[in-house]
Amino acid sequence: MADTIKVTLVRSGIGRNKKIRQTLRGLGLTKMNKTVELKNTPAIRGMISKVSFLVRIG
Repeated sequence: MADTIKVTLVRSGIGRNKKIRQTLRGLGLTKMNKTVELKNTPAIRGMISKVSFLVRIG
């Protein structure tokens, strides 16, 4: 497995419930089309799976 994962916000968190918005913020995704590189840990993987319909992994 790779050491890092690139995650890009492709759909807005506006209109989503508070937990979804907080998860995006925890991942460091604050603006549309922002890409962050995160460590590949089980906690980060869980957060990504929770907001998978809003982000692109690559």
